Amino acid sequence: MYKKLQYFFALPTAGGIILMICALLGLIIANSPLSESYFLMLNSYLAGLSILHWINDALMAIFFLYVGLELKREFLVGELATNSQRILPGLAALAGLAVPAMIYYYLNKGDSAALNGWAIPTATDIAFALGILALLGSRVPLSLKVFLTALAIIDDLAAIIIIAVFYTQDLNLLYLVGAFVSILALIFLNFKKITAPHFYLFFGAILWFMVLKSGIHATLAGVTLALTIPLNNVPLNAKNEPPLIAWEHGLSNWVSFLIIPIFGFANAGVSFAGLELSMLAHPVVLGVALGLFFGKQIGIFGIVYLGEKLGLFKRPNGATWLQVYGVALLCGIGFTMSLFISMLAFISPELQDLSKIGVFIGSFLSGGLGYMILRLHPEAK
Repeated sequence: MYKKLQYFFALPTAGGIILMICALLGLIIANSPLSESYFLMLNSYLAGLSILHWINDALMAIFFLYVGLELKREFLVGELATNSQRILPGLAALAGLAVPAMIYYYLNKGDSAALNGWAIPTATDIAFALGILALLGSRVPLSLKVFLTALAIIDDLAAIIIIAVFYTQDLNLLYLVGAFVSILALIFLNFKKITAPHFYLFFGAILWFMVLKSGIHATLAGVTLALTIPLNNVPLNAKNEPPLIAWEHGLSNWVSFLIIPIFGFANAGVSFAGLELSMLAHPVVLGVALGLFFGKQIGIFGIVYLGEKLGLFKRPNGATWLQVYGVALLCGIGFTMSLFISMLAFISPELQDLSKIGVFIGSFLSGGLGYMILRLHPEAK
């Protein structure tokens, strides 16, 4: 039994499977006799914050710390280290952000409250998308996996910028100054090539508190902390790893098997009580679902196709157009990041639930069709 568990958790798809199970469990409980206890637990307070806020503001700050570490590594020594490596996934990511946003805007332009959710269908869930590619194995060329990884990372960076710029509340100047001082302390540690993690954790915790109180979303503290963790020209640990790589490896399992599943369980719980089929035609549901399913594939596949036809760049080496289209579809799996943005975009529980339904529909259609196309594509000989 123990060896079977070890084998399962070593699978590249394990995190995505656990996330799906936890999200489904949250959805089932929210529509069961236990629903009252479920929502009561999430809305109960601990140390001044509700349990849901602790999950979305504190645990997700650790998730964004992990994302930030991954971003920094990829931009300095990874798949995005040069401008030539950045141009195709960068343009594809931007197109995959713009088209879903335009679809959502067009469908919701008459409702100012609903319009605030324009960014929900712009996100790609990197864990789910890469997990599906892992299931497909050698059917998908390595160049496409690299392309999807780079695109999803740039997509995450765009999501971070969107959260910072468009979903920031009223600012508190005093706490902003405190956050700035904390950042200076972290930069000083990096400049002095100090690698002891407890110093970074101490000032990172202060930064999180200051950002939380400042009106900027607290998860951005995680990204900021990540950018100060040293990578190059510093002493290595016993495993011959620089601090940034050690942090990334240390957080990987916690994020994949605890933080993201807890987030999925807490945020996927949509009560269908009173839901009517006519609500599926609500502009918020349609905007999110169509934005993820159609917007992502049109934007990403369109920019790659036009770029090659115009001679600006070539599609990933060894990939057919059908495979590129299949990967573009997988980018419509918004799940984690889309659910997170929906919590920031809407105050109204009704709009939050409608947007979540759109995320479920758009992500399911994108992932299902993308997998089928890539699975049925003939293997290269």
